[in-house]
Amino acid sequence: MNKKVSVYRKEHFCAAHRLNNPSWSEEKNYAVFGKCNNPNYHGHNYEVEVKVTGEPAADTGFVIDLKYLSDLINETVIEKLDHKNLNLDVPEFLDTNPTAENIAMVIYDILRSKIDERMNLQVRLYETPRNFVEYPAS
Repeated sequence: MNKKVSVYRKEHFCAAHRLNNPSWSEEKNYAVFGKCNNPNYHGHNYEVEVKVTGEPAADTGFVIDLKYLSDLINETVIEKLDHKNLNLDVPEFLDTNPTAENIAMVIYDILRSKIDERMNLQVRLYETPRNFVEYPAS
């Protein structure tokens, strides 16, 4: 019988970004990205939900200590992204469009290296209450 359990931790951060493809004309960028292509940037109040799946440890009963997970997210993700201009302040987005999809993948990559490989990891990022992405896709 499968004894795997999923645990979740939700955190939030605020950040500005501009969706833009520098190889396109201003007209094409606006046609594809609309208001999200504002040259002066725009911001979101992001919610990030981290899902860790594994078997609870025999000694603690935890899949992962949620205090540890919270601290890990805050120290490695929130401090890096919160109140930043993603295009200008975050090295991962200097050459990558900071779409919700790409932000979720960056968050995943940061956390994956810090969480035991035996555990499955998934990141859900809400850009707005109605728009969200998951990586990796289920």
